[in-house]
Amino acid sequence: MSASEPYELLLDQAQDKVALLSVDGEYTYVNAAAEEILGFEPDELVGTNAFEYIHPDEREAVRRTFEGAIRTDEFTEVTAEYRHRAEDGSWVWLESRMSNLTDGELDGFVVSSRDITDRVAAEREREEATAHLREIAAVSSDVLWMFDAEWSELLFANPAYEEMYGASLDELRGDPATFLDAVHPEDRPAVRESMERLSAGESVDMEYRVNAAENYKRWVWVQGEPIVEDGEVVRITGFAKDVTDRRRRERQLVVMDNLLRHNLRNDLNIVLGTVEELEDEVPESAAHTAVIRRVGESLLDTARKEREVIELITDQRETDAVVVDGRCELRSAVIELLENPFQHADDGSPTVTVRLRRTEGGAELVVEDDLRPIPAIEADVLTGDHDMSHVYHSSGLGFWLVYWSLELSNGSVSVAVGTEVDTEAGEPGERGSAGDDRGNRITVSLPRAAE
Repeated sequence: MSASEPYELLLDQAQDKVALLSVDGEYTYVNAAAEEILGFEPDELVGTNAFEYIHPDEREAVRRTFEGAIRTDEFTEVTAEYRHRAEDGSWVWLESRMSNLTDGELDGFVVSSRDITDRVAAEREREEATAHLREIAAVSSDVLWMFDAEWSELLFANPAYEEMYGASLDELRGDPATFLDAVHPEDRPAVRESMERLSAGESVDMEYRVNAAENYKRWVWVQGEPIVEDGEVVRITGFAKDVTDRRRRERQLVVMDNLLRHNLRNDLNIVLGTVEELEDEVPESAAHTAVIRRVGESLLDTARKEREVIELITDQRETDAVVVDGRCELRSAVIELLENPFQHADDGSPTVTVRLRRTEGGAELVVEDDLRPIPAIEADVLTGDHDMSHVYHSSGLGFWLVYWSLELSNGSVSVAVGTEVDTEAGEPGERGSAGDDRGNRITVSLPRAAE
C-alpha cells in the first residue's frame, strides 16, 4: 500500500465529490462520490477536462473564477454554483469550493463539490411563487400589507394602498405611524386597540373608515393575522378590502325599510280600516271587502318578513357570536339562500325560517321554507354531488355560488326535502300546516376560526 492510498480510501467515503484539477482544468483525481452524484465512475473522468462537463450557460463564468483563483499570488478561496452534466445526460447543480493552495505532493488544485440540485429547485420555486404573489399584489384592488411586530417598519404594501387610503406609500415606508392619519378620527382608538391585539398575538377582523381626501367616506374591511415563530410575534400581515358599496347598500336598505314600513303600514292600516267601515255600511259588499282584507293583511305580513330579512343582513349589534373561518364570498352565498325561496314561490309569499346556532366544531345556518321540494339536480349542486360537465342542466348559478363559497371556506351543506324535513330534528310546528310533501331545509356548516 502506498502512502497516498489511506487518504484515497478516506476520500472515497466522503459524500462530496472531491477532485484534483490541473492548471488547464483536467481531472487528475476524482473520488468515488462522483459515481453517486453524477453517475460517472472516477476513471471515466480522470484525464478529461472538467469545463467540458459544465453547462454552456455557466461554463465561462466558472472558468474565469477558477483561473482567477490560481493566478492570485496570495491565498484565496472561491465558490461557484453551476450545472454539471451527469452520465445519463441530465444536469446536476453543484456548489464547488476551491483554493489556490497546493504543494508538490498534490497533482493539481483541490475542488470539493456537493449536490445542491434540490436546494436550487426549492429556491426557484420560492422565487417563482414570490414573483407570482407580487404580480397578484400589483394588480389586486385589495390592500395587502405586512409590518414588523412593533408596527415600526413597513415590510410590504401593494400600490392599492394609495388609492384606497388616500395616502402615500413612500410616506408610510418612511414613517409607519402615518397609517393612522388615513383613519377616521372616531375610528382610530378602535384601530389602535386592534393593532395592540395583533402585536399580542390575536387575530383581528374589523371595519372602519379611511381616506381623508374623501372625507373618510370610504369603508374598509380588514383582517389581520400575527405571524408567530417560537412563540413570539415576529410580523403582522393582513389585507384591507373596500366595502364602501356594501355599506352604502346596507344604509339604503335601512332607509327603504323605514320608508316601506312607515308608509306601507300606515296606508294599509287606513285601507283595512276603511274596509271595516265599508263592511258595516254596505253588508252586501262582504265578498269584495274580504278580498281586499286578505290582500292587505298579506301585504302587511310581507312587509314584516322583509323587515326580518333586512335586520338579518344589516344587524351590527353585539351578539354572543362564534367566529368561523370563511371567505368574503360567503356573504353572497347567504344572500342567495335567503332570496331563493322568494324567487321560486308560486304566490310570492313563502314561509321562510332562518336560524343560526353554535355547534361543537363551529356554527350552522339553517334556512327552511314551505315550498315544493328542490329538484334533485339542484340539491346535488349544493352538496357537491353534481358533475361539473352537467352544469348547464341546472337552473342557474346561484347554488353553484353557494357550493363554491362553502368549499373554499372548508364548509359543508346538507339538504332535506319534503317529508325529510318533517322527520329531521327541528322545532315542532316550525313549518306551519303545509301537511304534504312540501318544504326544504338547507343546513350550512362552517368550522370555528382557529384561535
